[in-house]
Amino acid sequence: MPSVVEVDHLHKRYGDFVAVDDVSFSVEQGEIFGILGPNGAGKTTTVECLQGLRKADAGDLAVLGFDPRHQASHLRRHIGSQLQESALPDRMKVWEALDLFSSLAVGGAPWESVLEQWGLTEKRDAQFGSLSGGQQQRLFVALAVVNSPRLVFLDEMTTGLDPLSRRVTWDLVRQIRDGGSTVVLVTHFMDEAETLCDRIAVINDRRVAAIDTPAGLIERFGGQAEVTFTTDRDDVSFLSAIDEVDSVDREGRRVSIMGSGPVLAKVAAGLVAHGLAPLDLSVKRSTLEDVFLTITGGET
Repeated sequence: MPSVVEVDHLHKRYGDFVAVDDVSFSVEQGEIFGILGPNGAGKTTTVECLQGLRKADAGDLAVLGFDPRHQASHLRRHIGSQLQESALPDRMKVWEALDLFSSLAVGGAPWESVLEQWGLTEKRDAQFGSLSGGQQQRLFVALAVVNSPRLVFLDEMTTGLDPLSRRVTWDLVRQIRDGGSTVVLVTHFMDEAETLCDRIAVINDRRVAAIDTPAGLIERFGGQAEVTFTTDRDDVSFLSAIDEVDSVDREGRRVSIMGSGPVLAKVAAGLVAHGLAPLDLSVKRSTLEDVFLTITGGET
């Protein structure tokens, strides 16, 4: 897949304060690329530099083939953005917001079709201030895609939403990607990143600390997995011969196995081969949150 974003040694400071210190990554066409990091890590500053909202002090940037520092006006015709502090006047109606943003866009779909696509038809004449948090977020996403962008930036889009509204918003993000756009998603929520993102960059202390798929990050930084089951059979020593198994411990009927890689599948195969098929066979692996805390030293 070709890259639509290339960031090479990005630096940004404000006086003596270093906001971004040597950040590098690339985003491939058609993926949902997540950016995670503690507060103050440099996430928002990074994506603002990529959109030409802030000017990088050093480094090479290419977004859809444009340099955001010198071609921001051209770049913005091809991207959509939902900023961390998005807001509209309380009395602005839904259709008025879409009509305004559509008038500023070039080559996008008619705003009436966007209204229907994002489930806002019934709220057409509603004022922004009367919308629920989930409806407001749906409107912000609709405004971000009204110009049919090739690339969409979403920054902390589900902060403050209830669980149901968050799930609805996740579906909207998938629709953006399925519609042909690439998505750069900044988030604090580990479940959101693990559910939506094809790859994730973890930024810590204003630098990229790790980049991989969610599963890849868990495999690299998550440590061992624990497989457990219960059995009345006394001898389960055959499990120790499995390459992926590091240790086998027993307490009464409960057997606990520590291992790595596809340890669950290998243990299950070994058990079946020895005539055992425990109904409570399960595995406990590290979560993306565990990995995040490991990489960032516990910062949030």
